[in-house]
Amino acid sequence: MKALEELAFKLLELLARSLNLRPDRLHGFFEHPTTFFRLNHYPPCPSPDLALGVGRHKDPGALTILYQDDVGGLDVRRRSDGEWARVKFVPDSFIINVGDTMQVWSNDRYESAEHRVSVNREKARFSMPYFFNPATDAVVEPLGELVGEEDPPRYSAYSWGDFFRTKLSGNYKKLEVENLHIEHFRKGLEGA
Repeated sequence: MKALEELAFKLLELLARSLNLRPDRLHGFFEHPTTFFRLNHYPPCPSPDLALGVGRHKDPGALTILYQDDVGGLDVRRRSDGEWARVKFVPDSFIINVGDTMQVWSNDRYESAEHRVSVNREKARFSMPYFFNPATDAVVEPLGELVGEEDPPRYSAYSWGDFFRTKLSGNYKKLEVENLHIEHFRKGLEGA
C-alpha cells in the first residue's frame, strides 16, 4: 500500500506539472485518502465472447493503478474511433487509468478512461486494482488555475464522499433509474 501510494503521489505531481500547476497542487485533497484495493477473480469461460468480467465503466476516483498479468483481459475505449482495444501485456508494468475526479479537476483536459474486463477461455484471472481517491470531505470542482473567461468551469462542485457513496450503493446494481455518472455534474445539464 505504501509503495503504491508513493507512486500515486508521483503520478499526481506529473499530472499537475502537465497542467502547468505546481507539483504538489493536488496533495491537499489526499490528506486522508479513501484508497483501497479490490480483489477480483475471473474464472475461465468457454465462451468469453458471451461474458464480461466487468462491463464498461469509468472509475470515479483520481487514479487507478493495476499491475499487469499475462492472462490479460482489460479493454479500453479508443477516443479516435470509439472501438474497444485490448491493453497489450508488458511484463512488470502497471496500467494507470485516470478517473472522473482528475477529469473534473483538469476541466476536461484529461478524460476518465472508459474500460471493461473480459474473461479468458482457458485461464482464471485475478486482478487487484488500487484505487487512489481523495478524502471523503474533499470538494471536487475544476481547479481555479485552469478556468477563466476563455475556459469556464465545465462541472459543478460536488462532495467526493457523497458521490462515492452513491456510486457504491447504486452504480453496481441494476436500478430502475439511471446510475450516477460524472456527466451529471457537467454544467448546462438539468440538475447541475
